[in-house]
Amino acid sequence: MSQLSSSVTGAASLPSDPPLSDTLRHALEVTRRGCDELLPEADWIRKLQRSEATGAPLRIKLGLDPTAPDIHLGHTVVLNKLRQLQDLGHTVIFLIGDFTSMIGDPSGRNSTRPPLTAEQIQANAQTYYRQASLVLDPARTEIRYNSEWCDPLGARGMIQLASRYTVARMMERNDFHDRFKAGNPIAVHEFLYPLMQGYDSVALKSDLELGGTDQKFNLLMGRHLQQEYGQEPQCILTMPLLVGLDGVEKMSKSKGNYIGISEPANDMFAKILSISDELMWTYYTLLSFRSVAEIEALRAEVAAGRNPKDAKVALAKEITARFHGAAAADAAEQDFANRAKGGIPDDIPEVSLSGAPLGIGALLKSAGLAPSTSEANRLIDGGGVRIDGAAVSDRGLKLDPGCYVVQVGKRKFARVQLA
Repeated sequence: MSQLSSSVTGAASLPSDPPLSDTLRHALEVTRRGCDELLPEADWIRKLQRSEATGAPLRIKLGLDPTAPDIHLGHTVVLNKLRQLQDLGHTVIFLIGDFTSMIGDPSGRNSTRPPLTAEQIQANAQTYYRQASLVLDPARTEIRYNSEWCDPLGARGMIQLASRYTVARMMERNDFHDRFKAGNPIAVHEFLYPLMQGYDSVALKSDLELGGTDQKFNLLMGRHLQQEYGQEPQCILTMPLLVGLDGVEKMSKSKGNYIGISEPANDMFAKILSISDELMWTYYTLLSFRSVAEIEALRAEVAAGRNPKDAKVALAKEITARFHGAAAADAAEQDFANRAKGGIPDDIPEVSLSGAPLGIGALLKSAGLAPSTSEANRLIDGGGVRIDGAAVSDRGLKLDPGCYVVQVGKRKFARVQLA
């Protein structure tokens, strides 16, 4: 990727401008917050100066392929940055990659990614923007689908586009290079993905494109192709990949370390509280809408002796309120406090079972509190099962007809009506 980087990250020939105003200093601070790279920063400053002088908003692009129906907090890192730039008055373009999804993004892959069907893409896209609108301002967001300009290209246009880049340069891309060296297959259509993502920037005349650090090659491709088509090249802004609940791997549904933005408020709140004290500050930087000054003041208070849990609760409430509302966030806080004290949440699932007297292991399995009787026995042996607040230690316990509040661990409850 070194040649691509060196050839397209240099500053373009934009006219020099006067020193930064206070407004532009603020805009640059907002842009830089939490970002991994802003390339080239000098070009971005000049674009901001021009926008201030002319009153014309800059065009800021984010493309997402609807590869799954749900968005997790890791996806919102770039959405949050997009909202911050939107609040500065610039035009935000939320691009749904319905065409590129059919190719499959090879970024970070060590094998060919199966392309999605048109039906899968349509189903996923229906929920994408609805969820993204919980972060973005819908009234100030331009929604586009890249099939608008990719479909009309046709075979002739594809060939002409492909002539703008070389195989040697494409093979500098880390994932392609590593797969080729390891003898893993690379399908020809995978070379089209970065080309098509880059062509999106040409079609939209974007001034800035956002993405995760794993998207740098694709973002730089947009800059390269804009130059090829005689346009002023976009700047690129990469955001770190959010570390998941395990504190090690990037947040991912496949790794099970994610927080979905459509998860119940109580679960979202509790998951955020489960992250480490150190990781909490990264979450504040990348996910909170508090100012940098507010976050630094809070961090100083914790360093001076304030309980870090106070800061974590504040973060959990802010994020939960964003996706579920303030009332739900307050209720989630109370629910968590009840569980921490061994109390019973107000809203727990109700389950009706028959077959009394019923063994405790069978009851836990039938109530959905344990995946199997053997796992239920393991939980009992570990002291993790309570009935009406009392710990259960006897695997052979049988329950007569009645109503019982059954608890497994700190977070699983069910009100069981046994007949």
